[in-house]
Parts: sequence; C-alpha cells; structure tokens
Amino acid sequence: MSNDVSSPQEAQSDRAFNRSMLVKLVVVAGLMFGFGFALVPMYRAICSITGINNLVQRDATAREAKNTQVDASRTISIEFDANARGPLQFKPEQSSLDVHPGEVMTVMYQVTNEQGRTVQAQAIPSYAPKEATEYFKKIECFCFTQQTLAANETKRMPVVFVVDPKLPKDVKTITLSYTFFELAAPKSVAKGGGGA
Repeated sequence: MSNDVSSPQEAQSDRAFNRSMLVKLVVVAGLMFGFGFALVPMYRAICSITGINNLVQRDATAREAKNTQVDASRTISIEFDANARGPLQFKPEQSSLDVHPGEVMTVMYQVTNEQGRTVQAQAIPSYAPKEATEYFKKIECFCFTQQTLAANETKRMPVVFVVDPKLPKDVKTITLSYTFFELAAPKSVAKGGGGA
C-alpha cells in the first residue's frame, strides 16, 4: 500500500525548508541591492586612490609648476585633439606645440553651442601614450568644471600645463585629446504641440 499523503512531520519539515530558503533568498537579494548601491562610492574611492578618471582635481598648482626646473636640453611635441558629442563644435586653436619639460605653457580651445538653447557640457581628457598621463600636469583646465553655454555661444577656454621633467626620455610626443559632450539633452525641446 503506497502512502501518497505526506505525514505531518514531512509537511512541517517542508515548511521549515521553504521558510529557510525564503530567508536566504531575501538576504541574498538584500546583499545584491546593497552591493549595487555601494558601487558608486566604491568607484569614486578607487578612482581617487589610483588617480583614474579624476576630472576635477588639479594635477599641479601654479606654485609647484613655477618651482619646476626647465629642461632646455629636451623638446617634447604636444599634439592637441578635440572631439565633440551632441550639439557642440569643439577644437584647439593650434594643432601642436613644442615645449621643454618643466616649462609652463598655455593652449586655447574653442567650443561653440550650435543649439538655440542653453547646453550643460563637460570635457574629459585622455593622453597618448598612456605612460605620459602622470607626467602631463594640468594647472588650469576647463575640464575641471562643467561648462554652461548659452544658445549659439562660443567660448575660448585655456589649458595651462607643464610636462614633468621626469617624463621618460623615450617619450618625444604626447597627444592631449578632449571629448566634449552634453551632460543631459532635453527629452523634448517643446512640450505639448498637438491638441486643439
């Protein structure tokens, strides 16, 4: 004779197992949510420690740069590049510049908002070769802050920099490239429009 009906002990054991599994799943879901929530501060802390993606911190102060010894025996070619995303025209006013390590230099960039509305934008720098990143010190840069451009406004923006004399001798050219992009494009320029 087969026993298809489970005993009260088995039913109670199943309920205990189900409760235990539910508690475990809730704990795992809570931990996953907490980890996702903690990713942003963890990312910022890692970037701060490693110096990666650090947009708002100056690489050197003007005083530190002026105290740097100029190495007149070396010349480094700095190439300037610009890319824009969204309704912006963006370019350096000169494509390259020869500098001596330790020499404080200024280059100008120009950005134009081609829209009939105000645009909030941010520039992100990158360097080539990658090992030059820690030796290219920006003292003043439009990339340190968000930029607000009025409708059809053009701005000239400086980058004041110095190349650290400790730059490896085999690096003869550094490319400084900026990507300028709109931070939050409006969902719709005009609302409504239809209805009589």
